[in-house]
Amino acid sequence: VVTHEIGFAREVADRVIFMDEGLIVEEGHAEDVIIHPQQVRTKEFLGKVLMAR
Repeated sequence: VVTHEIGFAREVADRVIFMDEGLIVEEGHAEDVIIHPQQVRTKEFLGKVLMAR
């Protein structure tokens, strides 16, 4: 599934992949990546998405 809906991904996916300009920037278990992102682009994206709520 390809989505920008983080809540949905967190509920249905065991693993997630974050991409930027067609390149994988981070991947791992959904909970780990969403709660504790390691890469700058993942942190920026999650920050924007979570603040928009």
